[in-house]
Amino acid sequence: MTDEAEILTRVSSGVGIITLNRPKALHALNKAMCQAMIDALLAWREDAAVKSVLIDHSGERGFCAGGDIRMIAESGAGDASEAKAFFRLEYQLNHLLFDYPKPVTALVDGIVMGGGVGISEPATVRIATERTTYAMPETGIGLFPDVGGGWFLPRLPGQTGIWLALTGARLKAADTVFLGIHTHYLPTDALEAFRAILSADPAYPTDVADGLEDDPGEAPIEAHLEAIDRLFAFDTVEEIFAALAADGSEWALAQLATLKTKSPQSLKVSLRQMRLGAKLDSFADNMAMEFALGGRVVSTHDFQEGVRAVIVDKDNAPKWSPADLSGVTDATLDALFAPLPEDEAWAPLA
Repeated sequence: MTDEAEILTRVSSGVGIITLNRPKALHALNKAMCQAMIDALLAWREDAAVKSVLIDHSGERGFCAGGDIRMIAESGAGDASEAKAFFRLEYQLNHLLFDYPKPVTALVDGIVMGGGVGISEPATVRIATERTTYAMPETGIGLFPDVGGGWFLPRLPGQTGIWLALTGARLKAADTVFLGIHTHYLPTDALEAFRAILSADPAYPTDVADGLEDDPGEAPIEAHLEAIDRLFAFDTVEEIFAALAADGSEWALAQLATLKTKSPQSLKVSLRQMRLGAKLDSFADNMAMEFALGGRVVSTHDFQEGVRAVIVDKDNAPKWSPADLSGVTDATLDALFAPLPEDEAWAPLA
């Protein structure tokens, strides 16, 4: 048996197609995969024969479950150089997609988390199916919702992005389309029709998706929008905890119970990331912030412990340090968020 490439690229009927092809790892991204996608996108950017780009995946289990977390943790336990090199390249890929001059379509069929969100959210057309499960679950492993989360999440309606960032809540297509995370809902049995029509009209994927889109059903989150906007509007995690406790409803107390299982450091980092990201003028500025932050967070106790508990030992019993919010000081946050020297800072691809 020969090992198939983890990224497959081809041009067909005017569409540049990038297929994630690491199904056993739920297409989790590594450095080589990011580089292969960058190479294809750069080659197609000025190619008049390529009218649009389509990102899909092999198999049926998921679109992309994130990045290579185990590698990032092992690197973070040392000098973090490999983790930083991965983040630099991954974020350059995210930015390349965000600024791409041709329409990009992502077929978000199945699980999409972390790094998978990073390569699908910048797309022009983001198609969810009945198999889609979306989440940014990083606070549960001592990380934060990176890959552009600081840009995209605070720009969702009201405080829904803050709720998603802190709780790691999992959403199905009805909610993701309602919130605008994904632009269209197509049942999986309509995806082949989408591909066929796109091949006849490759420059206009939005029109093709508009013509085929279906109703994903009522969005469960709609019933909680008022509570989310009221209870997650604060600038400190302590105030959010207090508001949820004071509200006392079954839903609010369930959110509070979820938040109490997350890394206190990650909760505070993520909330600051959201509030800062909301004020930034460019996606590139956001990625520079997240790169400085990520290179430091991967070496912290909570990220190392979160990966141990959730991914390595799978006991799901992380011992966070500090163990409560009061132990995470503003000085700690200031150090994590400090800009990097110019020669170390992240920059987009030239």
